[in-house]
Amino acid sequence: MDQIPIEHDVIIVGAGWAGLGVSYLLKQAGISHVVLERDQICHTWLTQRWNSFHMNTVNVATVLPGERYEGSQPEGFMTRDDFVSMVTGYAQRHALPVETGVEVECVRRADDKRADGRFPDDGFAVETSSGLYHAKAVVAATGNLNVPRRPAFSKNLPETINQIDVSDYRDPASLPAGAILVVGCGNSGGQIAEDLALGGRQVYQSTGRNGRVPRTYRGRDIYLWLEDTGMLSKPRTSSSGRGLIGATHTISLQSLSALGVTLLGRLDGLDTAGRLAIADSLQDSLAYGDGMSAALKAEIDAYITRTNLNAPDAIPEPAETVVPILPDPPIRTLDLADHNITTILWSTGFTGDFSWLRVPEALDQSGNPAQEKSLSTPGIYFAGLDTLESLKAGTVLMVKEEAQRIADHIIARLEA
Repeated sequence: MDQIPIEHDVIIVGAGWAGLGVSYLLKQAGISHVVLERDQICHTWLTQRWNSFHMNTVNVATVLPGERYEGSQPEGFMTRDDFVSMVTGYAQRHALPVETGVEVECVRRADDKRADGRFPDDGFAVETSSGLYHAKAVVAATGNLNVPRRPAFSKNLPETINQIDVSDYRDPASLPAGAILVVGCGNSGGQIAEDLALGGRQVYQSTGRNGRVPRTYRGRDIYLWLEDTGMLSKPRTSSSGRGLIGATHTISLQSLSALGVTLLGRLDGLDTAGRLAIADSLQDSLAYGDGMSAALKAEIDAYITRTNLNAPDAIPEPAETVVPILPDPPIRTLDLADHNITTILWSTGFTGDFSWLRVPEALDQSGNPAQEKSLSTPGIYFAGLDTLESLKAGTVLMVKEEAQRIADHIIARLEA
C-alpha cells in the first residue's frame, strides 16, 4: 500500500544552529513541524572543522534563541566539540522535533504535475529517504557554506600533489611530508596556516585582499564592540568581505611571517611552464589588512567618545606591529617541486547544494537561493545563509534575529 504523507505545518531541512533556532520559536508558538537531518545534529561542524578549531565568536554571543550564556568565561571561545555539544544539547533541552538519518531527496510544490494523488493541492511535497511528508512551508537550513570550491586550474596540477580543502584538514601531522601551500587567507586559511606553522611544518601562504580584524581592542573582544557600535548590522559589500580574525588571538600576515610562513601574493593560475603564477599583490594585501584594522579601531574610538564610555587606552598589538618578513626578491612564480611543496590546501570559499529544492522560483539560474532577508517564493524560507545582508549574516550571531523573522512570517502566513 502506498504511504500516506506525514502532515506538518512546517518542515525544516537541516539540524544545525540555524534550523534549530527556527524550530525552537515554532515550538514556542505551537506550530506543528519537524526538523529533518540526513546525518546528525551539527554534522557539518563536527566533520568540516580541524582539531584545534575554536569559534570566532565569544561565548557570551554564541547562544541560541531562548538561552543565554551563564558560564565563567563570557569572552572565552568554544572548541569545535564544545559547540557541537552545545547545539546538540539545545535540541535535547527543548525537546525539539528532530529526526536524524533522514535525507531530504526532493521538495516540490504539491500541485506539481509530477506529484501524485496522495498530496493535497497546496503546500509542498517532501520526498525523503524514510518516506513522504507534506507541509505548508519549508525552511531550507542547510546553509551555503558546506561545499568547497576550487579554481578551475586546480585540475591541471600534477597528480603527485596532494590537494585538500579546508573542510578536510585536521592537524599538521595528518598531511604528507613536505611543504604546504595554503591558498586563501580568510579566517580558515589564516588560522590553519598558523596551526601548520606552530606544528613545525613549512608553509607558503597565498593571500588576496582579505583584510584583518583584531581579536581585542581597548579591553574588550572586537565582536562585542562591533555589536555595540552597530557595525555588525551594516550591509556587507562584495568587496569588503570578512577580514582575517584569529579565533583566540589576533592573527595577521605579519604575525604569520614571523612564524616562518612564506607570504605570497594572489595565486593567478598556471604559467606556460606549468608553474604557479603569483600576482604582485602582497604589499597591497598587507596595506589592506592594516587599513581595515585601523578603520575598525577608529570607529570604536569615535563610539567611545560619543557615548562617554570609560574604556582603557589602546595597547599596541604585537601581531599588528611586528615587521613582516617578506621574500626578497618577491616570488612571482612557484615551482612546486623546487620548493618541495607536496600539499596544496585550498581555502578558496564554499557554496551550498540546493539540488534537492525543486521549486523553480526558490533558486536563481545558478542554483543559488533566490531570497531577500530569508524570504523566498511564498512558503519557502532560507536560514543560515552567508549573504551581503550584514556582517553577521551566516554566523551564529545572526540566529536570534533571523529565526524570529522567519518564525513570525510563517505564523502570520498560517493564520492568514
